[in-house]
Amino acid sequence: MRNRLCSSTLLLLALSTTARGQNTGRAMDTSSARARAIADSTANGHSWFVSLLRKIARKSDDLPVASSDTTSVSGDSTAAASDVVATEAPVSARAFKSKKDSLAWDRARESAENSKGYRVVVDLFDKTLRVIDREDTLRVASVATARNETLEFGGKVWNFITPRGTRTVLRKEKDPVWTPPDWHFAEIALEHGLKVQRLERGSVVKLKSGTKLLTKGDEVGIIRPGSTEFEPMALDEHIVFENTIFIPPSGTKNRVIEGELGHFRLDMGDGYLLHGTPYARSIGAAVTHGCVRLRDEDIEWLYENVPVGTKVYIF
Repeated sequence: MRNRLCSSTLLLLALSTTARGQNTGRAMDTSSARARAIADSTANGHSWFVSLLRKIARKSDDLPVASSDTTSVSGDSTAAASDVVATEAPVSARAFKSKKDSLAWDRARESAENSKGYRVVVDLFDKTLRVIDREDTLRVASVATARNETLEFGGKVWNFITPRGTRTVLRKEKDPVWTPPDWHFAEIALEHGLKVQRLERGSVVKLKSGTKLLTKGDEVGIIRPGSTEFEPMALDEHIVFENTIFIPPSGTKNRVIEGELGHFRLDMGDGYLLHGTPYARSIGAAVTHGCVRLRDEDIEWLYENVPVGTKVYIF
């Protein structure tokens, strides 16, 4: 890790978050978050602090479905997945929000049961995935699915669901990286009582201490008071100054997280994925932001044996 914020006085402040397991990556999909605040007294007498939420605390997931005010999100992570020990949901645990919801489930289930050929079938209540070729079941795997919750922050609303219906495997990827969507930063802000500000390329944020926060090339960094040296921020930590979490610009190294989606992913479109996770204990729980999360051995099998174009039935 390249943390170049050197100082003579370091104050480490740990902020704990509620564990809320989930699908996608580190189960926030789910996973718990921690924050470190570093206070630095500079040579000219000015004091400033930076709190960095570490990647291990980052809640992961996939890209959300874009929308103006309300967004249905795909992904996985919601409660601290690393802290979630999943138990299989029995069929009797089925609960519906309304008659309409029940009928929608029944239609999706019937479509899955009547499907033919080589396909993937996901049962959201039982938290199971099956790969079926005509009448033969080739693979059965436990999965983690969406936590079915809503997040409201800054006038926006995100619904974390795994939608029922029929999808198609559009592409496959090995060793994928995760680009946290805006809801990820909203979750962190809400949990820690922070504000959210987006960093823009070419702009400079001047903090009260005189420290400048800016983007140079593909990295976010700072320039301290009385200095011209650009100091890149640690790539595996969130950037928090003055009670504000900053969203790094898209395309920067600070905006991507490796390992959160496991070693393989199958893209079903609109940000919804079948993918792995470093939080194996979250499998079997409703902890993701919308994606379907699998154990390493299961997602690897799907990557190797499920072709692009395969239908995925979710009910």
